[in-house]
Amino acid sequence: MSTMGKYAKRTLLCAVAATLLGTTGAAFAADTKSVAVVAIVEHPALDAIRDGARDELKAEGYEVGKNLKWEYQSAQGNTGTAAQIARKFVGDKPDAIIGIATPTAQAVAAATKSVPLVYSGVTDPVAAQLVKSWDASGTNVTGVSDKLPLDKQVALIKRVVPNAKTVGMVYNPGEANSVVVVKELEKLLPAAGLKLQTAAAPRTVDISSAANSLVGKVDVIYTNTDNNVVSAYESLVKVANDRKIPLVASDTDSVKRGAIAALGINYYDLGRQTGKVVGRILKGEKPGTIASQTSSNLELFVNTAAAAKQGVKLSDDLVKEAKTVIKE
Repeated sequence: MSTMGKYAKRTLLCAVAATLLGTTGAAFAADTKSVAVVAIVEHPALDAIRDGARDELKAEGYEVGKNLKWEYQSAQGNTGTAAQIARKFVGDKPDAIIGIATPTAQAVAAATKSVPLVYSGVTDPVAAQLVKSWDASGTNVTGVSDKLPLDKQVALIKRVVPNAKTVGMVYNPGEANSVVVVKELEKLLPAAGLKLQTAAAPRTVDISSAANSLVGKVDVIYTNTDNNVVSAYESLVKVANDRKIPLVASDTDSVKRGAIAALGINYYDLGRQTGKVVGRILKGEKPGTIASQTSSNLELFVNTAAAAKQGVKLSDDLVKEAKTVIKE
C-alpha cells in the first residue's frame, strides 16, 4: 500500500468515526430531559428541597451534565421577579418546572396551562388555587405539600411553654400558606386554652419590628414555614433572645438558627419525594394523573442553648424524644 493509500484510509476511518460520534451525540441530545427550578427565596428548607429533588433525579438515572439539563433561579423574595422567571422558563419549554414555595408555584401556574408544573413546599395547594382538590388535578399541575398537622404543633407549644396563654405569630399576609395557618390556628388554639396574636411582616425588613410589636402581649412566638420569616430568621431570634420570648418553629432548620424546638418535615426528604414525582413525568406520566402528596415523616429538633437564652427549661422527656438536640 502506498503512503497516499494509507493517508486516504486514515481519512476515511476518521470520517466514519466522526459520523458515529455525531450520531451518538444527536441521540444523546434527543434523550436529554430538561427541568427548570424556581424558588421564591433562598433559605435552608427551600434549598434542601431543590437539592433533594436533584439527587433523587440522579438516583433515577437523570444526571445533570449528562442527560439532564437543570436550571435554577431564585426570585430573591420578590413576587414580580418570580413572575418574570416563570415566564422565561415557560418560554424555554422544559419537560417540567419545579415551583418551590407558594408564590413561585402560583407564578408558574399563572404563566402556563401546558408545561408540567410540580409544586413543592406549598402548605395548602387548594387554598393557593394550584389545584381544585388533593386528588389528581387533570391539569398540568401536581406536587408535594409540606402541610403539617397543626394539632401536633399546638401540643409542642404547650410542652415547651406549659403556662402559655397567648401565642404570637409573625407572618406575611400576602403569602397564602401563612394565611391558611393563621386561620387554622385561630380555630385550634381556643380548645387548648390559648389565643392567637398576629403581627404582619410583608417584607423581610419588617420582621424585627413585627416581632417587637408582640413584646408584652404574647407568651410564646410560633413560626410556620413563612418564606419571608424563615429567610431572615436571625432577626426574629434576636428579638426572642433579647426579650426572653420562647420561639417555637415548624421548620427544623430554624432550630439550628435559634428556635427552641420544631416538629417538622425533613425538607431534603420532601425534595426527594418531589424528585420522584418529576421522574414519573419525565418517564411519560401526565401531571394531571398524579394526585398531590404530603409527607408524614415528622422529626423533633430541640435547642437547649436557645431555651436557656429565651428563659425556658425543657423537660427531660421532650429532650429525650428529639431526633436532634442542639446544645450550643
